[in-house]
Amino acid sequence: MQLSLNQIIIPPGQKLFLKDINWQKFEAILDELGESRASRLSYNDGILEIMAPLAIHEDDKSIIGNFVEILLEELDIEFRALGSTTFKNKNMANAVEPDECFYIEHEAVIRGKARLDLMIDPPPDLAIEIDITSRTLFDNYEKLGVPELWQYDGQRLQIYLFQNGQYKASEISHHFPNIPIIEAIPSYLSESKINGRNATIKKFRAWIVQMQGQK
Repeated sequence: MQLSLNQIIIPPGQKLFLKDINWQKFEAILDELGESRASRLSYNDGILEIMAPLAIHEDDKSIIGNFVEILLEELDIEFRALGSTTFKNKNMANAVEPDECFYIEHEAVIRGKARLDLMIDPPPDLAIEIDITSRTLFDNYEKLGVPELWQYDGQRLQIYLFQNGQYKASEISHHFPNIPIIEAIPSYLSESKINGRNATIKKFRAWIVQMQGQK
């Protein structure tokens, strides 16, 4: 009897690798697992990775996502936060589910769309990966052409900009060039674990407002 993936328990922080998965089978697995699952998927040239995140992973990605939303709100930039949406391109045999992602420059292009197809639609402008248990698979994002990728490993934030077909490490965010994101976000994230989420969110917003007022 064939075992369903929904019957397989992946412990938090662990990953399951499946090889020789063609696109049709990948689509069938997506349908079987459904959209309400907690696990994250990535697919690249026949290899499917299923990861069950830790609680700290989910907490960090949520707080960092909050910081990005505050930045965009205070800078008065329209955006759409699409969380862990499945982004896939059949022609590239590639799919990925970011921990968090944002449409910024291309927000108007996807505004109001119920479903996205990367064979037609642009990829998100910013993706965020929390890599406490695994290393981000750059290949997935490079193939899809995501312009900016943030990687947080539990201590450091690294920014990668997509240039000439590959990611280059950068000290500056393309989307927030005048704000020291690479130092500020880890610092405020650490503070949230001591002083609480709400107090830190308020403090972060006040800092952004103050920075804007100094221009």
